[in-house]
Amino acid sequence: MLAAAMIAALAAPPPTVTTEPVPQPLPQPRRTLDLPSPEVVVVLAHPDDELVFAPALPVMAREGLSIHLIFATDGDQGPGVSGMAPGADLAMKRRMEGFCSGMALRVDIVGPLALGDGTLGLRANDPQSAANRLAERLKPYLADAVTVITWGPDGGYGHADHRMVSAVVTQLVQAMPAEKRPRLLYPALINTPLPEPLASQGWATTAPDLATVRYRYTAADLAAANKAAQCHRTQFDDATRAMIVPGFDAAVWKGEVAFRLAF
Repeated sequence: MLAAAMIAALAAPPPTVTTEPVPQPLPQPRRTLDLPSPEVVVVLAHPDDELVFAPALPVMAREGLSIHLIFATDGDQGPGVSGMAPGADLAMKRRMEGFCSGMALRVDIVGPLALGDGTLGLRANDPQSAANRLAERLKPYLADAVTVITWGPDGGYGHADHRMVSAVVTQLVQAMPAEKRPRLLYPALINTPLPEPLASQGWATTAPDLATVRYRYTAADLAAANKAAQCHRTQFDDATRAMIVPGFDAAVWKGEVAFRLAF
């Protein structure tokens, strides 16, 4: 899940408007048309993780790419500002918030996998661990993908579930033969220095020369991202939701969402 303090720390000047989309093109699908597999698979730990690179998803959708977004957990231990107790009711609420965000970003939500918030790193080498169950469930979704997006090894700001999702997805992709291996992308924060509150929370940056995949977004893409942010009512109050996307636009993305290739 996103650190609420990260978002609260960002200023909210008017968003940058890019009049012409100039996305980094994705490779053409390597699958036949009769296979119902998506071109792009996004694997994240919790509903709201997608906000870190949200404008890139409607850019891809506008290119005609089909996108599946998979959350490993429902975020059932993260009540945010809701006042709800951790557990099944919160999980259902956050699951619905994830579906709402997916609709705004023009992606299909797959799941729920519901592996348990905060459990992905527990006894990871146990055959029945949440991490190994995640790996087994992901295999069919990744088999025909052209591009896969997940957290980088830093997990954004070191969150254990984020890091484990990254490790599991990377392990699966690196084992695939070259002719079937999808392109694996990690979101990259390249505009440094980060504002001091973000740096103090441990948010990791990526050297710009490594972030070779960039998606320039338009005002419409920012609007879609903002609509997605409004879905996560359990996690952020009204004022914070209103400035998530303008804040990221001004201090993090600065006109384009960056990714780095895993290998």
